[in-house]
Amino acid sequence: MGRASAWTWPLVLLLVPALAVATVLPVSSEHWTREFDSYFRKYTKHYFGPHVDWRWFKAQGIAESGLDPGAHSAAGAKGVMQILPSTYAEIKKFNPHLRNIEEPRWNIAAAIYYDRQMYRKWQASLPTVARLKLSFGSYNAGLGNILKAFKRARTLRGEVKQWSEVAPFSPAETRAYVARIQGLMGPER
Repeated sequence: MGRASAWTWPLVLLLVPALAVATVLPVSSEHWTREFDSYFRKYTKHYFGPHVDWRWFKAQGIAESGLDPGAHSAAGAKGVMQILPSTYAEIKKFNPHLRNIEEPRWNIAAAIYYDRQMYRKWQASLPTVARLKLSFGSYNAGLGNILKAFKRARTLRGEVKQWSEVAPFSPAETRAYVARIQGLMGPER
């Protein structure tokens, strides 16, 4: 073992537990800011009704940006929910009250509205959590890609009732994205 690797291993051993904890902290953890919780609650209730847990969308915000309102992606997505300006413009056509995409309130409202539109594309006979996960997959990869994955799963497996049956046919990034949201919500979901 060379001199550099002798110093590298202790450093790696110190960092690994910190990274592991950061990736498994649940959405309800004090680690995550509560600054935007009122927006997540309000717009979940507005677009989904009281039966859907608002923390799913907070978990999505964590997966998207770590709840960073100043986040910008290389693709041009903005804000807490990483919405593309072109998608935001489409959403505004049906929600003219939305203001600046970079304001957390409107960014979160637009994303939850968009999630609702994706949710409506999935069969009402599916369980709510399955529809939510399909919606998150659609948000991440595009509805067309997840519809193709769903059709492949149905062709190979027959009836499809869960995201886990569709996930193997979706892009790897999307599988990781939905798994991250699920992990933030906890194993009981």
